[in-house]
This record gives sequence, structure tokens and C-alpha cells, in this order.
Amino acid sequence: MMRFTLMPRWLIPLGGLLSLLLSLKMFWPQSPIAAPAPVLISILMPAVEVVEWQPIVAAFNREHQDIQVAMLEGPTATDQLESLYTTSFLLGDSPYDLVDLDISWLPKFAAAGWLLDISNRLTPTERAAFLSPDLEGGLFQNKLYRLPTYTGAGLLYYRQDLLAQAGLNPPQTFAELMAAARTLQNQHRVEWGYLWQGKQYEGLSAMFVEILAGFGGYWVKPDTLAVGLDQSEAIQAVEFLRQTITTGISPPGVTTYAEEDSRRLFQAGKALFLRNWPYVYPLANSADSPIRGQFAIQPMVHQPNQPPGACQGGWGLGIAQGTRHPEAAWQVLRYLTSEAAQKQFSLATGKMPSRKALYQDADILAQFPYFADLYPVIEQAVLRPAITQYAQASDILQRYLSAALTGRLTAHEAMHQASQETRRLLGQTQ
Repeated sequence: MMRFTLMPRWLIPLGGLLSLLLSLKMFWPQSPIAAPAPVLISILMPAVEVVEWQPIVAAFNREHQDIQVAMLEGPTATDQLESLYTTSFLLGDSPYDLVDLDISWLPKFAAAGWLLDISNRLTPTERAAFLSPDLEGGLFQNKLYRLPTYTGAGLLYYRQDLLAQAGLNPPQTFAELMAAARTLQNQHRVEWGYLWQGKQYEGLSAMFVEILAGFGGYWVKPDTLAVGLDQSEAIQAVEFLRQTITTGISPPGVTTYAEEDSRRLFQAGKALFLRNWPYVYPLANSADSPIRGQFAIQPMVHQPNQPPGACQGGWGLGIAQGTRHPEAAWQVLRYLTSEAAQKQFSLATGKMPSRKALYQDADILAQFPYFADLYPVIEQAVLRPAITQYAQASDILQRYLSAALTGRLTAHEAMHQASQETRRLLGQTQ
């Protein structure tokens, strides 16, 4: 049986009114169409860097009405920031479009598929504008996933005034460093000879890469996954560090020191030598620093006939695989890694640019003349192994280095056990 639905009487007048309004619409002035909302590109950064980048990001937002950058404040501790990124990617639907990457994270993030391949977005000429090791730090399995925003490499700081007073030249070898330290300590000119980072954390691995390279050794070869921690060169490297403690050249507490612990002691005038990153220079040379104008920098010491090692550091940007706006994210990435942006950032912060041309820039050299000395060091920097399991391999190395440096294991025992565990991690047998 067919059923009919009758329109209620009270709807009939409304229906007629609607028809009238629709027929009159063509005669009304057209209201302006609202502009589409700008694409929002979000980046999670350490809180201190949000402040540092703010002027540059503000300029981008003024110049690009269709794209706006939102900087989200994260923890200053590198491992905590990495955990936030990792958690967001593992849970899916991450809110981040760009990823602020410490160079040591790259293998893990790229292998996990969390970053877009940007290999085809740069010409060979554009690639050549960046420092070679810094750009290489953005590669994984020959694909590019990261462009550097600023760079860094491990350096040896030394008190040039104290060495000159003792008639000594800056050391080039490990033996010369030890001899100079003993001399100045015996003369009571300085309390400690050599400061470095011995705490069980990523900084310990970074520091050890330099000592290891100076002895001619290696940690893991990324192409073959060969492990070299139980070779004689690696054992000698550990024994050197342990010797600095047992002889009193380094303080017993050095096994608990991170960057700032060692920097403060050196800046207070307590030590002859310091291994640390470039950020120390402007702090130690500030107007209120007790050692202002009394120190200099050079590459790390090494064995005779071996090149110096400087661990490549620094940060850069990659595009999150899950971003809904890859082209807009690329525009932001290009802007923040451009020569103009890096120059502005370096002049404001004292951090080292990753573009070669800026090491000849008159404005930068006028403000930071020591950048000229840093350039050759950074161009020869040593990368930590670009392997998928880098985080786990670094944890292994840190644990066994800590055991050796604190005397719980000998250097030979620690490095052999570290090698065995690393080979199991990498699926290698020997």
C-alpha cells in the first residue's frame, strides 16, 4: 500500500519564503570569499632554541601568508626530546611536520620510516654548499633525510697563557698532553690537567669517538658492521682515559661529568686542558669570565702518524613522514637552513653555521674571529656510526666504558665484552 507524507501546514509558508530568498539571491551583492586558512607547520624544539629561532621564524611567518610555523617548546635534555618524538611517531598521527634532529638520531629515525627522503630536492651545487661531514650526517643508506641548521665538533681548549709561561707549545699527541699537564700541576700553576666528559650518557660516546680516532681505531664500520672495540687501538684509547684519572691529571669525579660540569671548572681557571664543543668559546670568553683572552682551541691530540679526531655534532631538520603538508614543510626547511637564516642565527647565538660560505663572511668573522680556526677542524670531523641500532650500540659502549673508567673492569675486559655484545646486537659472529 503506497503511503503519502503531507507537509505540515506550518512548513508551507516557510517553503515559499525560502523559494523567494533563493530567487532574490542572484540580485544581492556577492559577499567576499573568505581566504583559506594558512597551512600550519609545527616543530618541536628545546625551549631555549625556540627563543633563539623566534626572530627568524617570525620573519618567515610575515613573508608567507599561506604558511605559518608553530614552534612547540620541548625539554632541553636531548634524550628527553628524542623520547617525545619517538613516542609520537610510535603512537601514530604525530602532530609534528618537521623534526628537529640531533645528528646521532638520524639512523634510527630514517630506518624506522619516520622521515621523508629529500634526496631529489637538492642539486649537487646546493649540496656542496654545506659542510661535508654535516651533510653526510643526514644520509642513511645513501638517501638524504636531514639538512643541518647549525654544526659543532669536539675541540681541545687549552690555556695558552699558562703554556707560554712554562715555555711549552700546545700539545699534538696524547703523550705531550700528559707531560704538559704534569708539568703545570707540579708547578702548582693549575689544579687539574685535563677535563672531559666521563658520565654514562651519549656525551661519553661522542668524546670516545675522538680518542678512538686519534689512536687509529674504529667503533663500527657502517658498510660491513665490523666491530673494532676489542682491537688494540680501542683498548689503548680506554687505557689513556683511565690513566688520566689514576695519575691525577683528571679529577676522580670526571666519570660523572657532562659538558657543563667540565666547562664550569675550566672557565673558573681550574684546568689546563678541556675537551668540549664550540659553544664553550663565547662563554669562556665573556666579559665576566676569569680566563677571558687566555685560552685557545685546536683539534684533539692524537698518536703520532694518526689524524686528529673531532666528533661531528650539530642539529638539523627533517620532514616527518606523516605530515599532511610536505611541500609547505619543505619551504620552511629550506628557509631555516638558508644562508641568510644561518647567518642571522649564528650572529645572534654564536652557534656555528653549516654552510661553508659563512666561514668567510665578514660580519661573522668580525664578531667571531675564531670561526676561521674552527672551519678546518669541522671539515674533517668524524661521524658516529650510521647504523640502525645506533642507540643500542651507544648504550653498550657507554656501560662498558663506564665500567673501565671507574675501575670495575680492565680496559681489555670492558672492550672485549662490549665488542661481543655489540656483535650480537648487529647479528655478527666472530
